[in-house]
Amino acid sequence: MLALVGAVQAWRSHSLVRGEAPPLVATRIDGTRFDLARQRGQPVLVHFWATWCPACRLEEASLDSLAREFQVISLALHSGGAREIQDYLAKQGRVFPVIADEQGRLAAAWGVSGVPASFILDGAGRIRFATLGYSTELGLRARLWLAR
Repeated sequence: MLALVGAVQAWRSHSLVRGEAPPLVATRIDGTRFDLARQRGQPVLVHFWATWCPACRLEEASLDSLAREFQVISLALHSGGAREIQDYLAKQGRVFPVIADEQGRLAAAWGVSGVPASFILDGAGRIRFATLGYSTELGLRARLWLAR
């Protein structure tokens, strides 16, 4: 059963970028600039999600928790602009950092064809883990720890 689950996960995530992480320079919804290249030296979680995605909602508390201890940047795919996403996060009581990917251009650069999608980068900026679909906080935390 475990081999079957692994095979399905590998097939679902085949389009996700591997190796060196693509450039990611954008403005967060709070107006601050983010440059992934400046995050070197520590593991980073790059997480694609959407306000309309039920599985993504299940991961929101995990993102808040992880963002307190690790470098986390999330990208809200096809979820509106900064104001809409800020309103959504406020209603949910969430504070994790977000970039609005209104047109899906950043997602396309990362090979993301569905959400949620998570990438764990090591301190050198290489993608160590890439998954498509729901991930538990424990699973994400373990991958971040292994990427150190």
